[in-house]
Amino acid sequence: MELLGGIIITKKKLFFIISFITLLSIVSLTKVTTIKATSKINDYIISNKIKPVSIQNQEGTFNKWNGYRNGVGHPEGIVVHETSEANVTAQQFTDRFNANWPKLETYVHAFVDNNEILNIHNTDYTVWGAGPTANARYIQVELCRVNSYDAFARSLSNDAYYIASKLIQYNLPDIPGQTVISHAQASNTWHETTHQDPVYYFSTWGYDMDQFNDLIKTYYNNLKVYGDVNAQNDHIIKVNNPHAAYVPLVNITNDNKIIPITNQGLANGSIWYTDQSKTINGITYRRVATTEWVANTYKG
Repeated sequence: MELLGGIIITKKKLFFIISFITLLSIVSLTKVTTIKATSKINDYIISNKIKPVSIQNQEGTFNKWNGYRNGVGHPEGIVVHETSEANVTAQQFTDRFNANWPKLETYVHAFVDNNEILNIHNTDYTVWGAGPTANARYIQVELCRVNSYDAFARSLSNDAYYIASKLIQYNLPDIPGQTVISHAQASNTWHETTHQDPVYYFSTWGYDMDQFNDLIKTYYNNLKVYGDVNAQNDHIIKVNNPHAAYVPLVNITNDNKIIPITNQGLANGSIWYTDQSKTINGITYRRVATTEWVANTYKG
């Protein structure tokens, strides 16, 4: 019996469908990531299940189509910026950059605020945002300043979602300080710019890059396992039995009789793809293999 988190008992034939094949590519991720660094703002985002907005592709006027140092379509991570100007939306910054980048000699891949994520240059190609060395390696995203606690939380959610999505798109690991760096880290490492964002802006909200990296990691892992930052997916179930070392399985006959399976079980903490559910005598069962079902009471 193959498990997504380990092996208890063999002799289990899993049914394979396209979505399950995708899930098998992430077998090492058997736990939903949780916030580690103490952060009331991260707690607010997670507990309220704030949902990021969709990424909008709005190709801008930047016409420099240069590949990264490892080639077109091979960024090595993301640089986190913030705009350093209050009360200007992502769309307003986008319009400004599109009109003035030749004079400003700067451009980024995306602007994010509490309402929008605007990707304005194809991330297969470089931009001008953090000095020549960082430009040749990283996707670059600007976080817009907002003026309320809820708006800040939503802007962080959108920014973390954009970053996690781009890491996944380019098959990059989430490694703070390596694949995710602040503009301040780029400045302090290569000394080609002097900007220290988003350090000060984050601090005005009692926030820092360590906490933001925790949020990114949560989103990154949940997106890879569930396809959703808040681990919400009707076809994915994580199982746990607090009273035993494994989660019991049952067969369900055509006339809906429940037959316990005594020689097989699921590992506690393992994650399964499920394509069907049945409710019998007030209990919902989820199918995890061709003829095996688990009670939804073990979800968790």
